[in-house]
Amino acid sequence: MRKKLLVIITVPIILIVILVIFFLAVPESVNKSDANYSTEVMAENLEVPWALAFLPDGGLIFTERGGKVSILEDQNVKTMGNINVTQNSESGLLGIAVDPNFTQNQYIYLYYTLGDYNRISRFKLEGDQLSNETILMGDIPAASIHDGGRLKFGPDEKLYATIGDSGNSALAQDVNSLAGKILRLNSDGTVPADNPYGNYVYSYGHRNPQGITWDEQGIMYASEHGQTRNDEINIIIKGGNYGWPLYEGNDTATGFIKPLRAYTEFTLAPSGIVYYKNALYVAGLRGSQLRKLNLSTDGKTIMGEEALFTDLGRIRDVVEHEGYLYISTCNHDGRGIPQAGDDKIIRIKLN
Repeated sequence: MRKKLLVIITVPIILIVILVIFFLAVPESVNKSDANYSTEVMAENLEVPWALAFLPDGGLIFTERGGKVSILEDQNVKTMGNINVTQNSESGLLGIAVDPNFTQNQYIYLYYTLGDYNRISRFKLEGDQLSNETILMGDIPAASIHDGGRLKFGPDEKLYATIGDSGNSALAQDVNSLAGKILRLNSDGTVPADNPYGNYVYSYGHRNPQGITWDEQGIMYASEHGQTRNDEINIIIKGGNYGWPLYEGNDTATGFIKPLRAYTEFTLAPSGIVYYKNALYVAGLRGSQLRKLNLSTDGKTIMGEEALFTDLGRIRDVVEHEGYLYISTCNHDGRGIPQAGDDKIIRIKLN
């Protein structure tokens, strides 16, 4: 009788031990902190939404790589325009930015591929349609890969654009070429007088930068695709050389700027990036995650990081608006596995 009782008591204990071991061994790809965030799908069944930006009235204006520009309001999507683009692998309609003085001028800026070149154009949003295109830059090298494409206005109200090396790595070290650079221009398309090389180039030695953001101190951060891992998060310095193709990842030398973070241990393929409350949130394509990087008080050191939302597939962009993050999935870009309702724009409440 005592032996049978021992068996009855022992079996549940063994099961408990097994369960404890299982939960302690949860793989890194399953992030338990996702439970700290509430999410809501704001739009779905989109085709490769590439860039997100907010209008002063709270409307979310966004691009889809095939050429469509739309506004999302109250979970309703309305098309504002269809841009004639050359979509080939990574090229097409990419970045979007809203003029800091939009209330007065209604200007919207787009980055897109047409033929052998990428261009930055300014449009006017009149009523519910884009019109009056003014080409600000039309000679940016383009290719089926490494087109960069992010547009953002900085705290100085200058327009910044990330430009890939267009598959020709040697151009990244040539300050007279626009390829492999971060550019800075006035909103009318002219060159700012205080740019470091007397042209549009603000920083160089980039392979394929796809995200830029600033903190409250004015520190500029950029995300960049590496070659076979070696993805980078950089602090961008005026006139700085970021090494490509001579150096990448943690490899560097005197005269080249080392990344704030180099992902040598896995491929993140970072795209959009946003700063919010002393942290960087980075959209990961190959990494299939939203990467949160906690920063030091001075913004120059990463204190810790975690992978969020690893079940959504490829994440292309992330922006912040009124205490929410908005992300776009990009599983219809030819490199993902589409899920039900893809592609989506999702709102995340930061608890």
